[in-house]
Amino acid sequence: MSCKLYVARSRSVASRKLGEETMIMSGLDSTLFTLDEVATIIWEAADGSTPLEEIVDSKICTQFKVERDEALRDAEALVERLAGHGILLLSSERLTGSNSPRKAAE
Repeated sequence: MSCKLYVARSRSVASRKLGEETMIMSGLDSTLFTLDEVATIIWEAADGSTPLEEIVDSKICTQFKVERDEALRDAEALVERLAGHGILLLSSERLTGSNSPRKAAE
């Protein structure tokens, strides 16, 4: 992606961390999701004010043996899938509230 991508957790979900994984239930359709260790790191860091690339650089690349470009591509694909289920919100601008109405980043 050419612009910064900000991610925030949706308020319409319930989540619980179990070990290194996180279970999330969508409030929209009661679908249950299980996030692996890397997805959990992204979930926990999704505060709406930290760009995804910074999360990848500071949290993913420092903990795992992975090339930055590959980690960023995978993270972008992950957050886009989760946003499609209403679990994360995406924006090209900082998100000040978890459910702030913002145009999703393209």
